[in-house]
Amino acid sequence: MELKKIIEAILFSSSKPVTLKVIKKKLEEYPPDEIEQVLRELTNEYNSSDRSVEIAEVAGGYQMRTRPEYRDWVKRFVREKDVGLTKSMLETLSIVAYKQPITKKEIDSVRGVDSARAIKFLLERKLICIGGRNGDAGKRIVFKTTEKFLEVYGLRGVEDLPTYKDIESLEG
Repeated sequence: MELKKIIEAILFSSSKPVTLKVIKKKLEEYPPDEIEQVLRELTNEYNSSDRSVEIAEVAGGYQMRTRPEYRDWVKRFVREKDVGLTKSMLETLSIVAYKQPITKKEIDSVRGVDSARAIKFLLERKLICIGGRNGDAGKRIVFKTTEKFLEVYGLRGVEDLPTYKDIESLEG
């Protein structure tokens, strides 16, 4: 089936997740429902077979990725972009992820320290972005996570973040 090969080639060659909307727009000569069906089939084929590569649904799109169990082998050959987050940056990113949209003042209140440097770094790395202003007096800037955050951490959306119960069960 030609369409399946086309979509497979697109996913293979793209360094970022490709949304269904973009695939449909760029492959306008194919019926949208056929594109959806072929993408489902292709995803199932990759994810249910004994391949070292899978098709993951991340950041609102689809991306061909190495399965986690082969990561250490691949790292020997491919230099991975290290996000390089410190503990304070991870704390700040976690707070934004779970409480977004959130102001700097609220982040500082949760952490108990000034978070300006961590926020600046996360903005530079495009893991968070300015999400507008809140409705309070003074209209403070609020922060939220980005599509890149979802991509880096392999999430379809923030609803895929582990819950407190999930984290507790890891300890037990």
